[in-house]
Amino acid sequence: MSRPRPVRRRPRRLLKFLIFCALCAAFVWWSNHSLQTERFTFSSPRLPAGFDGCVIVQLSDLHGAQFGEGNQALLDQVRSHRPDYIFLTGDLQDRYRQTPRSYSVSLGQALAEIAPTYFITGNHEWAFRDVRELKWDLEEAGVTVLSNEYATLSRNGDSILLAGIDDPNGFADQKTPEALAEEVRAASPGAFWLLLAHRNNYFEREYSRLGADLVISGHGHGGLVRLPFTDGLVSVERRLFPSYTAGFYHANGSELFVSRGLGNSGPTFRLFNRPEVVVLTLERQ
Repeated sequence: MSRPRPVRRRPRRLLKFLIFCALCAAFVWWSNHSLQTERFTFSSPRLPAGFDGCVIVQLSDLHGAQFGEGNQALLDQVRSHRPDYIFLTGDLQDRYRQTPRSYSVSLGQALAEIAPTYFITGNHEWAFRDVRELKWDLEEAGVTVLSNEYATLSRNGDSILLAGIDDPNGFADQKTPEALAEEVRAASPGAFWLLLAHRNNYFEREYSRLGADLVISGHGHGGLVRLPFTDGLVSVERRLFPSYTAGFYHANGSELFVSRGLGNSGPTFRLFNRPEVVVLTLERQ
């Protein structure tokens, strides 16, 4: 009596493996292209009453990303939050992809039609020779570019100051953050003020000592891969387990908020770290 032939299971195993690969690919795509809104509140007894409830949308580190044709999905989401102000905290461009200037200008113009929009450079803007032209074109498009300078924001009869610094990759003789902070204090002693500064990793040793009520940054990309009980797996400088990559932090009596950002630079990708649209509400305690 002959033995029964064994059932071959290789095709079924191969099918399961291909399905698993497809699901992994879909998850990676979703992690890098699906917008996520995150809401935060910054409370301070120093905030003028007129700014209680002020809504700020922060967009950071797009690196030339597209969310819908002409970034329409991103614009629709920003518009839906009815912001009082929009802050662009650097790296609209990406040096590895050689993002055309028109990308940043068209996006800046569309955002400025939604709410007053303010921009500071990130490190990638300075990898392009035309950074001056980019700033001029953004200004022409209705965006306020803060290059080591400050502006007055007004709401409901009150005002605060908003300062913005160029990335350290900028001109060697540019105004220092310390000099800008002195100008802010001299212009309005004791005023509530915000500081836009691209690099999250400069906060502890430098930006936290300038006296701003809140520093708002990007650059960290959320640590690229978000794992439980960590602040991300790897920094954009390729250091393991970085800090200051997402949300609020304290140092030297100062407070920092960091966006996880929206895009990727070069060959990097995100996991458990979707592109983030920040909705930051100011609250008077």
